[in-house]
Amino acid sequence: MVHIIETNLNFASMLARDSTRRLIIHHTGGSAGDDFSAKELHIIHGGQGWAGIGYHLVIRKDGSVERGRPIWARGAHSVSGNHDSIGIHVCGNFELEETPIAQVESLFGVCADLCRQYGLAPADIIGHRDQDATACPGQELYALLPQIRKQVQQN
Repeated sequence: MVHIIETNLNFASMLARDSTRRLIIHHTGGSAGDDFSAKELHIIHGGQGWAGIGYHLVIRKDGSVERGRPIWARGAHSVSGNHDSIGIHVCGNFELEETPIAQVESLFGVCADLCRQYGLAPADIIGHRDQDATACPGQELYALLPQIRKQVQQN
């Protein structure tokens, strides 16, 4: 199991997620090298009028994994998927940079853990662009998703 750093962030009221049917993978976009903490994203998203960070988990450049929203809560990361998905944010702009190995390994571990916990198939691991009209999670990270699915399938 991947170690998740608990952040104990405070949120305005939140709804429970209806179900868990998929994992949606995101990236920061923005500048290459961005490595925002869950707390920093919480402040940014709160400033947009949201209850707080929209993602459930944040994977930093060094591979550490931080808690965003409580895992039971409805996300604010995919217009058409918030009600039945877990949002996983991978820090960086993967249109401009490669995904560090530490992040890829953590993403695999998180996806494998969540697939076991919620009875999901590897095909239920998708990029944000598969759900909504966006380039997220960037071409480089998106191209790694088949490998992540294959590794989850083999475990």
